[in-house]
Amino acid sequence: MKGTPIATVILEDESLRDGLQFEQKILTLEEKLSLFRLLAAAGVKRLQVGSFVHPKVVPQMADTEEFIRAVRDETSGVFITALVLNDKGLERALRCGLGHLSMSSSASNSHSLKNVKRTADEAFASLLELIRQAVGSGLQVRAGIQCAFGCVYEGAVAEDRVIEMAGRLAATGANELNLADTTGMANPLQVRRLVAKTRKAIPHLPISIHLHDTRGLGLANMLAAHEEGVTIFDVSAGGLGGCPFVKGASGNVAAEDAVNLFEQIGVETGVDLKALCKVVDHYEALLGRRLPGRMNRVIKSQAIACE
Repeated sequence: MKGTPIATVILEDESLRDGLQFEQKILTLEEKLSLFRLLAAAGVKRLQVGSFVHPKVVPQMADTEEFIRAVRDETSGVFITALVLNDKGLERALRCGLGHLSMSSSASNSHSLKNVKRTADEAFASLLELIRQAVGSGLQVRAGIQCAFGCVYEGAVAEDRVIEMAGRLAATGANELNLADTTGMANPLQVRRLVAKTRKAIPHLPISIHLHDTRGLGLANMLAAHEEGVTIFDVSAGGLGGCPFVKGASGNVAAEDAVNLFEQIGVETGVDLKALCKVVDHYEALLGRRLPGRMNRVIKSQAIACE
């Protein structure tokens, strides 16, 4: 008799991109490489390592091409991706030989204007064309919808709008859909409902979820999404990062807290929790402050109690 298959999830750590992008301290290439190697050694198999944006706008990402070229020979078993926002970014991604990209735009007009200085409709039209270009060039693309669960400037975002956007993204040839709680406004019932609607409307593409823990519901929302069949989740070591264009939206779901959640319910992540906490230690040493993730402190306190 065959054993029961073990449930698994994929955690995409985005600390090297979303986590660092607006940090005041600019990390060196060697510092980023050390973090990449620690993440890979901890068993993280999917890493978003940078973004192809103008270096004057996001100085932290100025070395993205150099970074990707440096890690390409170290990526055995590690899936690397990066963020692209426009044609120039796509050209840069193609030049450095990256095979997978993340692209997205907002369901909220107000957020879109603050984020990219274009209306939501304008930005989405450009996104559709950009994805078609990338797919036509042989790249895999994760297509995302920002503010899928609400906007602090506009309030609720119509779920029908999100589903309509998702359908049009799927038609471009993208190989994954991402629903992003950019403003950290989602709740578990809402997550269940929108994920279920999206999976019903677009059953042939996997859905991934990008959550923020702004209001303390990040892990609850993650569990709700998983119970609706989602198996790919964005996380960030230590809970580093957030959206700079949304007031109070700091705080991605901490990778170590997500690993603990899934371990507790018998779902495999392939990530060594204690090794991942060493990554958090490294980030805190480099940035000079404590990060908001919980499990690193829990593990440290347990070790002290056992001494």
